[in-house]
Amino acid sequence: MRKSECSVLDHTSQRGIEKGAGAVSDSGVTPGGVEDDLPESMTIVAWSGDLDKLWPTLILGSTGAAYGMNTTIFFTFWGLFPLVRDDVRITGTNAMTKALAGMNRPGMSHMKLSKLNMGGAGAWMMKKLARDQKVAHPKELVEMCTELGVKLWPCEMSMELLGIRPDQLIDGVGEPVGAATALSEMNKSNINLFI
Repeated sequence: MRKSECSVLDHTSQRGIEKGAGAVSDSGVTPGGVEDDLPESMTIVAWSGDLDKLWPTLILGSTGAAYGMNTTIFFTFWGLFPLVRDDVRITGTNAMTKALAGMNRPGMSHMKLSKLNMGGAGAWMMKKLARDQKVAHPKELVEMCTELGVKLWPCEMSMELLGIRPDQLIDGVGEPVGAATALSEMNKSNINLFI
């Protein structure tokens, strides 16, 4: 990512900017130089719990919110696992759902790369590169998203399917919602992404 593309994140990570701080000025241009034709809303479906898919999801979500967009991220299936608190080792209600959590450990600190994970070395290298380039870690991005008012919606059906309880989720996550609620939000959104 080029430095100019990260300017919103750089500013929001300082925690001094509130929701809508990237909104259009009287001149019709945002501080980053973006014209006033920004969409009003964005919905992202996060279906993967892989580090290299969740990272852009959270970057886009936080950037959209920083520019004043009404932003929603709907976490479903494997996309729920990063929302589980790191101290929760096993989720699930029966042998099968517990086995799934055992094979794919939940938690933001335990995300793998979708390709070239190499037993965790790939994820470690990606995190180091991001740290060296001053790209916010997914945990920081979730904090930014909650501070900027991004709606983080876990999928109710996927939670039931995988045996994940609401009390096992990180702070800042909204109440579980169903597919109909997510589709209703997507219907109102100018941008819909499936990552």
